[in-house]
Amino acid sequence: MADERIPLSEREIEVLTRVASGASNQEIARDLVISVNTVKVHLRNIFEKLGVQSRTEATLYAIRMSLVAVKAQPPDEAQAPVEAPAGLARPPARARPHAWQRACAVGALVLASAMLVLPALDWESRATATANLISDRPGAGAAAAWVTTTRWAKYADLPTPRTRLALATYQGQLFAIGGDRSSGVTGLVEAYDRDHDMWSARALKPTPVSNIAAAVIGDRIYVPGGCTGLTNATRQLEVYDPALDRWTQAAPLPSAVCAYALASVGNRIYLFGGWEGAQFVNQVWMYDPERDSWARRAPLPAGRGFAAAGVVDGTVYLVGGYDGEQELADTLAYSVADDSWSGRKPMSAGRAGLGVAVVDDQLYAIGGGWQSYLATNERYDPAGDSWSVFESPVLGQWRNLGVAALDTDIYAVGGWSGDYLSVNQAYRALFRLMMPVMQ
Repeated sequence: MADERIPLSEREIEVLTRVASGASNQEIARDLVISVNTVKVHLRNIFEKLGVQSRTEATLYAIRMSLVAVKAQPPDEAQAPVEAPAGLARPPARARPHAWQRACAVGALVLASAMLVLPALDWESRATATANLISDRPGAGAAAAWVTTTRWAKYADLPTPRTRLALATYQGQLFAIGGDRSSGVTGLVEAYDRDHDMWSARALKPTPVSNIAAAVIGDRIYVPGGCTGLTNATRQLEVYDPALDRWTQAAPLPSAVCAYALASVGNRIYLFGGWEGAQFVNQVWMYDPERDSWARRAPLPAGRGFAAAGVVDGTVYLVGGYDGEQELADTLAYSVADDSWSGRKPMSAGRAGLGVAVVDDQLYAIGGGWQSYLATNERYDPAGDSWSVFESPVLGQWRNLGVAALDTDIYAVGGWSGDYLSVNQAYRALFRLMMPVMQ
């Protein structure tokens, strides 16, 4: 597969060489006389070209593919003269080391490399691990690096930083509902007006919950289940009327669940998997608002939570997730008409706690990084059953965020990256060309 990778530029190889040596972004910037932000951009490009998600993976890949290497000096080879930079005196010549000294140096270098790479693997796992499956606290994760990109734009921050929230769109507005914040699980509802780039408070959700999603049917926003504490899931189905700014209750779920994936097809809502308080489940439920009732549907192949779903031409595509041991790269297609599942091409990397939005019959998978360091997002084309990467405004962990599409823009709000986030970023998925009307 190496010959299919995009070649690295000379500058990217210089950056990768220093990454492999264990240099920090600040050290690389100082060494190459560039800004730290430029280093981050180079790293994102390197990760994308090599198809990796972390500095450790990039280092191991570079060593395996001989993109970077440390060479021991042959015993008979004379040392090349060292040119001193202008204005500086040439350093004094050093005596050539004996063979035993060179052998010790090489051994020390190998040992140092192992000490660099192996702990990095463990650090990466610890840095992104969650203190609790359904809750986070500051210090439990690794803070991400935010970078400037061409198609992402920053807008007014979410007034209340939070993660594990639901994000819904209704009549050109975003509604951020519930979630987890510094004081615990919340029922806060805040609405974003895109035209004025401002947020406003709305009526509190009666039952504070986290690890939720929302679906819009007609003029109502439906929020089923959710976690009410560190381990407790609820069966509640609460319904929000944006016009009246009022919440009501509907038929509860057959069983309590949170951390599920949610999608609406026609006038039905489908709930997939989730966490029921002790384990991840494979159950699938369908809700009919007209009858105010739930019905069981064909289960998932295996239990999972923290997946995301999008709908194209009546088919639900379930993406990613977490099964209690690993992040999943799976793409599963659910046929509403046949009540059946089939496999599709997986993503290039496992993602849990991601968000999915659909624009122009393409699925955009954003965020994730439960156990891994992610440098890009991914786009799925159902017609060609193919995934491709696209840029991300963050290098690292960004999970349990709210993702929703407004026209051709995809908004990513809040989430977690070592702390509760208030970020509100939008990705321009398509550009519309306005043609003048000829009279």
